[in-house]
Amino acid sequence: MQSKYKRILLKISGEALEDKNEHSPYSHAFLDEICSIVSSITKMGTEVAIVVGGGNIWRGKLAESLGIERCQGDYMGMLATIMNAMALQSYFEKNGLVARVMSAIPVNDCCEPFITRKAISHLDKKEVVIFAAGVGSPFFTTDTAAALRAKEINADGIFMGKNGVEGVYEDDPNINKNAKLIKRITYKEILSRGLKVMDSTAVGLLEDSNIHIRVFNMNNPLNAIKVVKGEDIGTLITK
Repeated sequence: MQSKYKRILLKISGEALEDKNEHSPYSHAFLDEICSIVSSITKMGTEVAIVVGGGNIWRGKLAESLGIERCQGDYMGMLATIMNAMALQSYFEKNGLVARVMSAIPVNDCCEPFITRKAISHLDKKEVVIFAAGVGSPFFTTDTAAALRAKEINADGIFMGKNGVEGVYEDDPNINKNAKLIKRITYKEILSRGLKVMDSTAVGLLEDSNIHIRVFNMNNPLNAIKVVKGEDIGTLITK
């Protein structure tokens, strides 16, 4: 199998890690699945970086409902992403991959601090790098972290695997069953049409870059392999 990409950034939502049936923040099956996917991609010669969310442990809406101040709530969310990154690292290493967790806030007993040159060095050595704690500041989402880190490490593309959704639609497919899948769209169109693919700060960061985003259905693990090979699955977002 040949890969179209030298280096990619995979964006994983925290909710994807969750086992809703067992009411657990972690799904054994999903962790096994994502480990298998990343292993397959690295064997194709593609370097893999990951940004993981924290929604399986902590959500901003929960902080708001509890009356927790926004900055404090955002830092709690960053800590949740560190926990998720460590869980991924453990699974990857158990399956023979070398994985590094790099945090935007200092947690030196658990993971490395994020340094761009060091992250690139790890990737050059074919190690998987998992970026945690967002951008290290409140008011920024992990979408923005994914866009920023992708630019910093010179990634070719960002891959966003969705649960049960084939890509970007003209309308919310959960509400409008007739909503049409958009196969190709620009960053400017995403912003002008107000499509909720990722937050506007993240889209703005990528608007003039050569990095593209591929949004696809993660329910079929083979889709991730196919998009890395260059197959036209889901939605492609470019400048």
